[in-house]
Amino acid sequence: MGMDRKIEKKKWTTRNILLISIGSMFGLFALYSLIFSDNSSKLNVEKDKITVSTVAKGSFTEYISVTGVVQPLKTIYLDAIEGGYVSRKYIEGGNMVKRGDTILKLENNRLMMDFVNRETEMYRLINELQNTRLSLRQDRFNLRKTLADLDYKIDQAKDTYTRNQALYKDKVIAEQEFLKSKREYDQLVEQRKIEVESQKFQEVNSNMQIKQLEGTLTRTERNMRMMQENLSNLFVKAPVSGLLSSIDVEIGASINTGDNIGQIDDLAGFKMRVGIDEHYLNRIYLGLKGEFDFNGKTHELSISKIYPEVKDGRFEVDMIFAKGAPEGIKRGQSSPIRLELGKSAEAVLLAVGGFFTDTGGNWVFVVDGSGNRAVKRTITLGRKNPEYFEVLEGLQPGDKVITSSYENFGDNEVLVF
Repeated sequence: MGMDRKIEKKKWTTRNILLISIGSMFGLFALYSLIFSDNSSKLNVEKDKITVSTVAKGSFTEYISVTGVVQPLKTIYLDAIEGGYVSRKYIEGGNMVKRGDTILKLENNRLMMDFVNRETEMYRLINELQNTRLSLRQDRFNLRKTLADLDYKIDQAKDTYTRNQALYKDKVIAEQEFLKSKREYDQLVEQRKIEVESQKFQEVNSNMQIKQLEGTLTRTERNMRMMQENLSNLFVKAPVSGLLSSIDVEIGASINTGDNIGQIDDLAGFKMRVGIDEHYLNRIYLGLKGEFDFNGKTHELSISKIYPEVKDGRFEVDMIFAKGAPEGIKRGQSSPIRLELGKSAEAVLLAVGGFFTDTGGNWVFVVDGSGNRAVKRTITLGRKNPEYFEVLEGLQPGDKVITSSYENFGDNEVLVF
């Protein structure tokens, strides 16, 4: 009888190996999930409700967007040189005028009366000057006549004196008669000297009076010319040719000296009047460049004048066209202008968006390679213009960034599309 052999039970059966393998796989998966899984907070978002912008490398120019209004290159303000009331209006606002055209006529009775009085005074001075000159001529004639009479008498007295002197020496006449003839002769000679000196004094005095009258008359005539100019200023005329854009008076209105009554626009050229936030006042200077688009073309501008007065938080500048005003541009048109605040330089660029309000530019959501989610990433931004931020750190060209508002994303670190 044969012996029965004891059969040993196998520990590593196919079944056991399979169970152990499966169990190990689950254990390893659990351990991997525990160590490597993403525990970040997530939020599901709809991709069509966000804006995704691609980071690029390009030329960055720091500029601000401002609005300019087209104005004539030169505006001449019409101010009343003389006051008065409007008696006639020749040209209405909105019409073209030529230099010298009369626009208004003013009346000023006080000015007219002053002119008449001054004119009367001038004629009185003219008459007085003429009379003085005539008197001087008459005095000269009288002097000549007087001297002629005296010279005649002196010659007679001299003859008598000479004869009596000889007769006295011969003792023909008495000494008394001789001395009488001598005294008569000496008296006439002295009288002639006095007459000449008197006439010289009168002539000097008359000449001085004439010079004074002439000076007074010259001043009066000059004043008259000024008053005539003042009277002519009662006719308000166009100082230049152009468009009489406004005339703010009507017939019968009273105007004071210096009042502005209108303006003329010189249409030979245009400029842009631009309002700028006072924050940029220290960065604005003459010659600063800008550009704007008109009729499909970009046109360059430069600042030609700065008005430093700040009103309602803004100040103004004038900008002129670098190559002349574009054809077809009209007075009063407005246009956005890109005003450069710095030179262009190569930079990494990120489009401006609502994200900045929520993050302050310190971080953004970047779409990963799968395109199915976006992850929070710390960045550093530099300068800004109305279109782009300058990226200093954290982003590379080609990165896709959510640039719309993050208001509804809360504190989540991952967005799932």
